[in-house]
Amino acid sequence: MFGFFESEETKRLKSHITNLGALAKIDGHLDPTEMNFIISIGTKNGMKAEEVRHLISNSAESDCPSPSNDSERFDQIYDLVEMMLADGIVDENEMDFCISMAAKLGFKKSIVGVLVRRITTGVKDGLTRDSIKRDTQSFLNY
Repeated sequence: MFGFFESEETKRLKSHITNLGALAKIDGHLDPTEMNFIISIGTKNGMKAEEVRHLISNSAESDCPSPSNDSERFDQIYDLVEMMLADGIVDENEMDFCISMAAKLGFKKSIVGVLVRRITTGVKDGLTRDSIKRDTQSFLNY
C-alpha cells in the first residue's frame, strides 16, 4: 500500500533483492549461505533482515526500475554473480539467469556472456570488485 511513496532508489534496491532471490531459488532451493548473502546486500543498503526475508518469500520477478547507469548495472550483475557462486556450485541455469539479467539491465546482448564470465573468473580468482569493474570497462564503454 505504501509502495507508491517509495523513492526510485528504494524501488531499485527491492528489485535487486528480488532478482538475487530469484537467482538463489533457480536451483530449487534457497541455501542458507545464499540467504545470508542477500541479507548482507540488503542491510548494507539500509534494509532490515526481516524486510529482506519478507521480500524474498513474497516476490515474483520484479518490474521495478532498472539501475540508472552502467556502474549501478555492473554492481547488480556483480552481486548476482557473487550469489551464483555463494553455494560453491555453478548451475548452468544460474549462469543463464545472470546472462539474461545482464541483458534485461541494459547491457548489449553481444557482451553479456563475456561480462558474466569475466566477473565469475575474477571473483573466483579473488580480485576486488573495482579491479573487475576496471577490467570490463574496455568493452562496456562506460
